[in-house]
Amino acid sequence: MLKNEVEVPENIEVSFVDDKLTVKGEKGSITKEFKHPQVKMKVEGKKIIITSEIEKRKAKAVIGTWSAILKNMFIGVTKGWKGELKIVYSHFPIKAKVEGQTLFIENFLGEKSPRKVLLPKDVKVEINQNTILVSGIDKELVGNTCGKIELATKIKGYDKRVFQDGVYTTKKPYVEGEDGKS
Repeated sequence: MLKNEVEVPENIEVSFVDDKLTVKGEKGSITKEFKHPQVKMKVEGKKIIITSEIEKRKAKAVIGTWSAILKNMFIGVTKGWKGELKIVYSHFPIKAKVEGQTLFIENFLGEKSPRKVLLPKDVKVEINQNTILVSGIDKELVGNTCGKIELATKIKGYDKRVFQDGVYTTKKPYVEGEDGKS
């Protein structure tokens, strides 16, 4: 039998109902679904116990993945996650602005209509000159948002060696107070 115990840090509340785990901390709460036919999860006091009756490599991999997700959730609700992107241009000056839950990337390669990225409500986006900062409590959501922004400026039909304009990820999601060292 495979078993892994994850300690719940101080100042964090955890509840597990119908395969959904909710983690509450000072920055907010995250709810994720943990469902697998061979792996079970339960909360006992200040411990989360992940078990599997079947000792196979895939079950062990799922247990390890769930443990890592739990630790990322704990960090997210206490410290928060940040991602960083850089706006790069050589031909046409790119402007970016946020209106509501939409990021507009204007004048990309001289295009008249702006490129739009819909932002999740749990993620905050700030623009400082040529840097876009994405922050939130869910590491997966912060990383996916950075990926969507980068994908919005993917160049089609131009030589990538000549037209290197775009928005590129410079720092993948990292813990807020640690300046990209995670």
